Order: sequence, then structure tokens, then C-alpha cells
Amino acid sequence: MKNITVDIAIFGGSLGGVLAAYSAAKSGKKTALFSREDWIGGQLTSQAVPPDEHKWIEETGCTATYRAYRNKVRDYYRNHPFIIDELKTKDFFCPGGSSVSRLSHPPRLALSLLTEMLQPYLDSGILTVYYGYELDSAPVNGTEIQKLNLKKDGEYTEVVAKYYLDGTDEGDLIAKSGCEYVTGAESKAMTGEPSALDCFLPEDRQPVTWSMAFENRKTGDYVIEKPADYERFKKLMTPYDRYPVFSMYGPDSSTGKAKLFGMYNGETDEKGNKLFGLYTYRRIVNSYHFKEGVPFDVTMLNWPQNDYFMGNTFDCEHAEENREEARQFTLSFFYWLQTEAPNGDKKGYPFFAACPEAVGTKDGATQTYYVRESRRIKALFTVTENHVGLGGNPNFYDSVGVGSYSIDLHITTKTHSFFYKPSERFTIPLGAMIPVRMTNLLPSCKNIGTTHLTGGCYRLHPVEWNVGDVAGLLAAYSLDQRVSPKEIRENETELKRFQEHLQANGIQLYW
Repeated sequence: MKNITVDIAIFGGSLGGVLAAYSAAKSGKKTALFSREDWIGGQLTSQAVPPDEHKWIEETGCTATYRAYRNKVRDYYRNHPFIIDELKTKDFFCPGGSSVSRLSHPPRLALSLLTEMLQPYLDSGILTVYYGYELDSAPVNGTEIQKLNLKKDGEYTEVVAKYYLDGTDEGDLIAKSGCEYVTGAESKAMTGEPSALDCFLPEDRQPVTWSMAFENRKTGDYVIEKPADYERFKKLMTPYDRYPVFSMYGPDSSTGKAKLFGMYNGETDEKGNKLFGLYTYRRIVNSYHFKEGVPFDVTMLNWPQNDYFMGNTFDCEHAEENREEARQFTLSFFYWLQTEAPNGDKKGYPFFAACPEAVGTKDGATQTYYVRESRRIKALFTVTENHVGLGGNPNFYDSVGVGSYSIDLHITTKTHSFFYKPSERFTIPLGAMIPVRMTNLLPSCKNIGTTHLTGGCYRLHPVEWNVGDVAGLLAAYSLDQRVSPKEIRENETELKRFQEHLQANGIQLYW
């Protein structure tokens, strides 16, 4: 058995997990990051989701590290030898020309920039990243995790640390350690939220989406082999409005009703109404931004139609089967796009070609699925709809960061419902990052103390980045000052000192 001893151990290579490792190592703590996937970075890389951001992001509303990352993305394009002259001197532009993101770019670039952030600490040896590890167990004594028992290729590794951070997208370490947590949709009685369900449904969660990269080659035939489950999926009807799931109809999240989409911008319906073009929705490469060398657009198939609403991927009997089915669901939808999707007087877009190179896989499907909703710790403080909804007061006294996004829930896996509601610009309370009982475990991504509803606005890239950044700083500060996270929050002087420490490290505390 291999033994690893560090100050801070982060299990899970999510976006927040990576930032936790960065800030812990930057603080001088011996740090280990364990990733199951080949690519660290979660929703930016192995899940290939272009950054979804608020409308103020170019000027304010993120950490200094996130701002630096955004600048490096654009600098990469400004300095690209084949980039068009127009972008070389432009302050703000979206590299991929995506309609959902102000900064869409390929996941390989994201991986490169995240690795570049970590490299000084990897070189010095204060940080080590381990790949391909599974979490077997996390033995606990009272309120403390004693160690992690990890497994890789049939061999076990024991990891001992002073603080353990959950950097998984689904809260795996939280579950293995016995930390109290919540899943799914709470009831009104549990949270006091006016939009909550009447009864608690822990299995009613936002869907995962297994994304896929593909190119528009405009001509040719690149149709993939027909997936084995294609005919079964093709017969599925949407739980809302009873349309075939495989169609150009998808849910309008603000109404929960079916909405007709177009493939390209500029298309109209029979009445002449403009349709939302799905092709550019999550485009990550815009070939028109290059003079040469980049002949095709690349986009991500992460659309309303391939949200996997038929089951959950953790804490359920068929989790493993559902993960694979989510992948097959997306491959089948892509096959439908190639062969049967309406295309003027034709059927299908056979010139859409899978793009494995973009995501580092053999078939163009991403390395893992996009997770919208995690296990969430039972925290010292839980953010509810009453805090962040319009008219609420989300300026928490113990703020450790800021964010902004509407409360946006995709079709859920049990009630098959949607939810969309504007929110106030919010802060991230320290209390939501501290478990009610465990003393050396911290969440570092989507697994903080939110509810089913408010997780819908705290789940986006800038907020997860902020949470991870703070988690690493919090663990390191607690070790340096010999004070627990709970004591920091409950002592006015300690809290002020910690918030000043965060500001010195580029964390914006308030809008």
C-alpha cells in the first residue's frame, strides 16, 4: 500500500477542486489533488461547458484569478498567428462566438491555462496531482476524517491530511465520510421557500448532460454508426407538451413549454418569427475568426434536447447504468441530427462530424458528463430562494465572494419540472461552506449549503471558481492561525481578519 501525507488533500478534479489546490499550494501548504478524469478542470475541460457568466463580468463580479484566466484566454487569441486583425486589438470578444457565453473557448485551451496556473507549484513539489484514483472509503473518528483510502488499478493508496476538501462534482467525499448532506428538491416546510415543492423529493434533481463536440464541415458524409439504443430513444416523448425528444423542439426554461429552435441563426418559423439557433449556442471554435488553418467551426452538443432526465447518477440503484445511458442518449441524438433532423427540404446534416480531438476522446463525447446538481452539505447556513430572489437580501455579513445568475433549473429527473426566476446579485456566505458537524472537511465546488432552487444560480463557472479559491485559502488560513472555519465565522475579529486575507488574495467580497 502506498502512503501519502500532506497538509491539504483535495479529492476531485472539478473546476473548484483545481482552484482549491491552487490557492492551498499558493499559501505554502503541501497539497495533493486527486482526479478521476485525465483532464482536471471539470465543467471547463472534461465536461466541456463554455463559461456561463453574468452581464457585468467584463468589469466586476469575480475573483482576481478568474479575471486573470479570462484575460489569458483572449491573449491567446490576440497572439494567435492566424487570428483576424479585428480581434488583435479588441478588448472584449467571444473567441467561439457562442450565444450562451461571453468567453467560449476549447476545453484543451482551458486545460492548458489551468495547468499553467498550477505549474509553479507542481515544479516546486508543494503540489502534486494524481490521476485515475477512485475513493474507496474515508474513515472518520468523531467529527474528523482520519484518512482517505483510494484505489487505482487494483492497488490502494492511503492519504493522510489535516484538511480534506471535496472537489467532486457530485459530493462523493461528503457521502463517503458520513457528512450530513441533502439531495434533490426540498419541501416548503424544510426551507420556507415559496417555490419549493410541497413534499421533499430527494431524487428530483437537475439532469446531467453528456456533451459531445462536433464540426460543421458543410459538405460530405460523416454519419456515425447507428447507436444500439437509437430506436428506443427516438420513441421517447417529452414529459411536457408531448413532443418527440429527438426534434427541433426543446423546453423554454422560463415557461416549461415546448419551443421550436432553429439550427442556424436567422432561421424563421412558418409565421416568420426568428428562431434561436442551436448551432452557435455553445460553439467553441468560430472558423471566421481565423485567416487560415482553422477550416471548421466546432460546437458542443449540450442542448435542451439531450438533457438526461430519465434517471440520476448518484444515490440511486441504477446510477452506473444511467451514466452510460446519458452518454448513449447524446450519441443517439447526434445520429438523429445527422440523419433525420429537418433541414429545409432534406433530412439530416450528414456533414456534421464528431470532433474527438476537441475533447480528448475517441468518439467526440466528453470525458464525463456535465453535473448541474450535487450532494449539498448540511451547512451552518443555507442559502434559500428568500435570500437571493428579487427583493431578498443576499449581502451576507460573512461573505467570501460574489456571483450573479438567475435561478435556472433544467428539466428534473422525477417531477420533470422546470424553474426559472430572476435573482438579486448575490454574495457567497462563509457559513454555506462549513458543515454542521465535520471539522476538517470542506466543500469546494457545487456542494456547498444551497438548496435545490438556489443551487440553480450558484452552479455556474465564476461562482464555482470562487468557492474553490476560497476553500483552499480557508483550509490554509485555519492551519496557519490554528483556528477552525467555524471559529472564524463565529468570532467577529477572526472573521474580519479572514475577509481581509481574502481581499489581499483577490477575492471580491461585495458588489
